[in-house]
Amino acid sequence: MNVRDMFDLTGEVAIVTGGSIGLGAYMARGLAEAGANLVIAARKVERCVELCEELKGLGVKALPVACDVSKAEDCKNLIDTTVKEFGRIDILVNNAGLAWAADAMDYPMDKWQKVMDLNVTGLFQLSALAARVMKEQGGGKIINITSVAGFFGSPPEVQDTIAYNTSKGAVIAMTRDLAVKWARYNINVNAIAPGFFPTHMSSGLLEKNKHMVLPRIPMGRLGEEDDIKGVIVFLSSEASRYITGHTILLEGGVTASA
Repeated sequence: MNVRDMFDLTGEVAIVTGGSIGLGAYMARGLAEAGANLVIAARKVERCVELCEELKGLGVKALPVACDVSKAEDCKNLIDTTVKEFGRIDILVNNAGLAWAADAMDYPMDKWQKVMDLNVTGLFQLSALAARVMKEQGGGKIINITSVAGFFGSPPEVQDTIAYNTSKGAVIAMTRDLAVKWARYNINVNAIAPGFFPTHMSSGLLEKNKHMVLPRIPMGRLGEEDDIKGVIVFLSSEASRYITGHTILLEGGVTASA
């Protein structure tokens, strides 16, 4: 296979959760630029509609779907709607996530549960539903978006989000285990662990703590849209067909210098 063809996603069908803004929107654009048709899912469907109109300008089909990944019925509806519209699911990008900041000694347990319900339980239940479709069609790609926060601890002044950090560590472990369990069905399960990217969820915190964050990044800058687009296309394409169970660190060298 020609190398250019290995990265071509023309006609593939990809779901991106939390796909309307931030990293989700960056990845959706990258997948569309590579030729994939998109299903953009998020709780605020109005944002999904706006992005889908933009993506259609790239010559692909794009469908907005309202979905709260922490709700089982929303996950089932997302899978059913995608299959009904496109007939298959080739790529699932589990990007939807939630963070809640609070002192670890006094962390509110209802917030802990809310973070876990979305970041861990919801991600798993959607993956299982998508995997059933992928198994029947002969394979697929599942890409989980975790975080460098799942690899090491953070001073509370930088990131006081114990539930988020814990959930991202769980996603890394889940990625490895599902990769082993589903490899026999030709389903690749990998993850991307972004470092410090300014997004809707993190931009305020990063701006406040930039003086502490930037010195930790050997490349000396925050992540940008083009930094993640190539990685998501790689993991979604035939170019990565012999890679499964791995987490790609996308953080400008933070963990290398830790």
